Amino acid sequence: MTKKIRISELPDFDPAEQLKDEHDMAAYLTAVLEENDPALLAAALGDIARARGMTEIAKASGITREALYKALRPDAQPRFDTVSRVCAALGVKLVAQPLRA
Repeated sequence: MTKKIRISELPDFDPAEQLKDEHDMAAYLTAVLEENDPALLAAALGDIARARGMTEIAKASGITREALYKALRPDAQPRFDTVSRVCAALGVKLVAQPLRA
């Protein structure tokens, strides 16, 4: 007989733990951008920043660590300036592509 597992017993999934290198981070960010959801983008940037080290990203972006956590939480809508500074600190860039090839 199979043992039933309660959802509350499952471990939390943390995307930051799966982001091992720049290629993983870029692929994750690209997939999130395709969703066209600003809150999801903020959360993904937060995941990537945590994978790299929030303190390091805070220093490189010139934004306090506390402000980064606040700006990059899942329900946040950060200003473009914040997104731009975090992307620069992460070493990634946002790229525009035509919708129709």
